[in-house]
Amino acid sequence: MAFWNRKRNQRSSQTIQLAMGSVDEVGYVRLSDHPDIITGVNKIADLVSNMTVHLMENTAKGDKRVKNQLSRKIDIEPCRNMTRKTWLYKIVRDLLLFGDGNSVVHIGVDVKSGLIENLTPFPMQLVTFDDTEDGYSINYDGRRFLPDEVVHFVINPHPVHSYKGTGYRAALQDIAKNLTQANKTKKNFMSGKYMPSLIISVDAMTEELSNKEGRDKLMEKYFSETDGGKPWIIPADLIKVEQVKPLSLKDIAIMEGVELDKKTVAGILDVPAFFLGVGEFDKEQYNNFINTRIHSIGQTIAQTLTRDVLYNSNWYFRLNPRSLYSYALSELVGAGTQMVDRNAMRRNELRDWIGLDPDEEMEELIILENYIPSSMLGSQSKLKGGETNE
Repeated sequence: MAFWNRKRNQRSSQTIQLAMGSVDEVGYVRLSDHPDIITGVNKIADLVSNMTVHLMENTAKGDKRVKNQLSRKIDIEPCRNMTRKTWLYKIVRDLLLFGDGNSVVHIGVDVKSGLIENLTPFPMQLVTFDDTEDGYSINYDGRRFLPDEVVHFVINPHPVHSYKGTGYRAALQDIAKNLTQANKTKKNFMSGKYMPSLIISVDAMTEELSNKEGRDKLMEKYFSETDGGKPWIIPADLIKVEQVKPLSLKDIAIMEGVELDKKTVAGILDVPAFFLGVGEFDKEQYNNFINTRIHSIGQTIAQTLTRDVLYNSNWYFRLNPRSLYSYALSELVGAGTQMVDRNAMRRNELRDWIGLDPDEEMEELIILENYIPSSMLGSQSKLKGGETNE
């Protein structure tokens, strides 16, 4: 038994070494090609781009939504051949990945009307920034733009050049290399080359073992000629067959390392680890992710659009995250019903929450006393000395 344990330990060491290979063999893998990193980035971009862009106005009675040609332009058709979702999706991917914390959108104005015609995102691989005496300039494919000619979105401001952002390239580079190496190791290991289910012990003095042809002949003679399901008949004094337990990924600690690296990627990108396949979905963690990471990027985009696009000081843009939260239908109905009962919401607004069309008879505000219209509260008989609520 000691002989078999020793052999298995030797095989384990050789398997790990052969399967892992040299770190230098992994080669260069771009962050945009790494599955775990692109999964996290795409999830953030997908959620942010699902938020509607509202044009808001400050009024004496509170902020209200403005619907005009400008709000339609930003929320429906910001750029030719792009919807709001694809437009925001590209901006967020540039911020997190391709632009290293920057995304630059050119403001195209119609000469005749003076209105915004297109907000065209630049390919960030062709964009560089230069310091100038009065600020900075943006160079795109040989053309120079001033900051007031573009919308420049920034996350993680640079510690020295605060006008531009910084990305996650340096932080993710080593982690990406580790995960790529782990995937290569897993692929080699799972190929089966280093996972035999049997070890066959043969008398070393047998003439057939002296060359490859002889060993193949021995295998053909005693094992290949037997049909599946039938027992093998082999000479007891020549060959001994021992079943061994194959190594698993757990034995070589691949899974633990991969899980740790995935959690590190999730932490750097600030996404829940279950997006990368680690752990199970957690509703509270997901809603907190919407409240923090997604809302933060939405704020960056909204405030930048407000600064670079709007001239009316009472207007501002807002990205609405309410539809992104994880709700049960019963929770929506319950919260909406309480607001309706307290005269804080119309029933048509509640119908809109749960995806129903408006109803003409549900536009009035009602009160939780027999659900009478708010305009008829003073007509109740009991308020005029009567004993009924008619």
